[in-house]
Amino acid sequence: MAFTLGFHIILASFGVAFPALMLIANYRGLRHDDPVALDLAQRWSKVAAVLFAVGAVTGTVLSFEFGLLWPAFTGRFGDVFGVAFAIEGIFFFTEAIFIAIYIYGWKRLSGWAHFWTGVPVVISGIGGAFSVVAVNSWMNQPDGFTIASNGQVTDVAPLDAIFNRATSYEVPHMILAAYLVTGFLIASVYAVGMLRGRRDRHHRLGLLIPLTVAAIATPIQFAVGDTAARAIADDQPVKFAAMECVQHTHKDVTEYLGGRCTSSGVKDGIGIPGLDSFLVGFSTDTKVTGLDSVPPSDRPPANTMLHLSFDAMVGICTLLIGLGLWLGWAWWRRRDIPRSPWFLRATAASGVAAVVALECGWIVTEVGRQPWVVYNVMRTEDAVTGASGVWVTFSAVLVLHTALAIATVLILRTMAHRWRTAEIGEAEVPYGPSEPAPPHDPAPPAGSPG
Repeated sequence: MAFTLGFHIILASFGVAFPALMLIANYRGLRHDDPVALDLAQRWSKVAAVLFAVGAVTGTVLSFEFGLLWPAFTGRFGDVFGVAFAIEGIFFFTEAIFIAIYIYGWKRLSGWAHFWTGVPVVISGIGGAFSVVAVNSWMNQPDGFTIASNGQVTDVAPLDAIFNRATSYEVPHMILAAYLVTGFLIASVYAVGMLRGRRDRHHRLGLLIPLTVAAIATPIQFAVGDTAARAIADDQPVKFAAMECVQHTHKDVTEYLGGRCTSSGVKDGIGIPGLDSFLVGFSTDTKVTGLDSVPPSDRPPANTMLHLSFDAMVGICTLLIGLGLWLGWAWWRRRDIPRSPWFLRATAASGVAAVVALECGWIVTEVGRQPWVVYNVMRTEDAVTGASGVWVTFSAVLVLHTALAIATVLILRTMAHRWRTAEIGEAEVPYGPSEPAPPHDPAPPAGSPG
């Protein structure tokens, strides 16, 4: 399931954010009579449809894994979080319906009517993300139920479960992450094209729209992540101790960048005295809970992986903020993207970097909660299936996802090749901007032929 989640989360991010980028291009095309922007919007809508279809397959695999691999978990707490998944299903079908309407509407609807059919796609993507992440936040901060003396779950309050203490920071953190990953990935594709000599307006606009959105979202994400880290230090102190490799509860805790977590502290890292305490409570005198506050059996595993994943996520986000500032400075001075080829190289690398940060964030969230599947309520070992043959199904999942990845790449490359060989403006957009009328030939002199 970890493998499937790692694969699916990238597609889910596109499902959340790509429709918004598509509509921004569509709006610009209509508002400014811009055929290049309309062409981008139409092409992106086809890419969104392909990725939505692949995401539907991996999401279906996840739903089967959820029921088959975690029978005790779903059996015991299904009444608590089931409503959120039902809501997600409604958003999923709504998104599917309006994606179809939007794609087929290019030839059949007027400009603004067609544009508004894409708005429910954006809303549904955000709503679906909210529903799913609310369940994950509930696993980190369970609420909305009571455990009876016989161990049964009673007094279920689904809304309390959905709007738990972690929802307020996990949901915006994930939605912003989706916009970061999608924006930087799309921009990186066009940056590679520009590095290969394709400097036309199509590539410039294709880079500028997603990169601008991602550049705006990145500092907001950094602030939300900072809030989330402090909340984790309060609500899940052992997870925070594992993230920062704090072995003993004390004040004036050193923040380490990189390094290996050992029983005696961080080795080979760069230490900044007092910074960890300051980040938690805005004072170096803030006490930070250590791993020694709980028995070894209640501590997360793989602390070095957790620590490095957290550092990688924060470090990459910091670098992406720098890329956004670079773009903003150049745009403020010249109303243009930076001319340096290093900017295009950095943008080309930003897509992969954003995906790495996304995966590292989910490692921190999921591995950091261990050994609990529901924090301080149900252990993972009590929730997971005891059935044999898991390695067989895991092998099948690997084959399926490998085939999906290859097919998706081939389809997108074929589409890109066809578009590169087509003339800009050949998109079938009946409501697109009209071409300016060619100038009339001057009237021939009197008496001349014709």
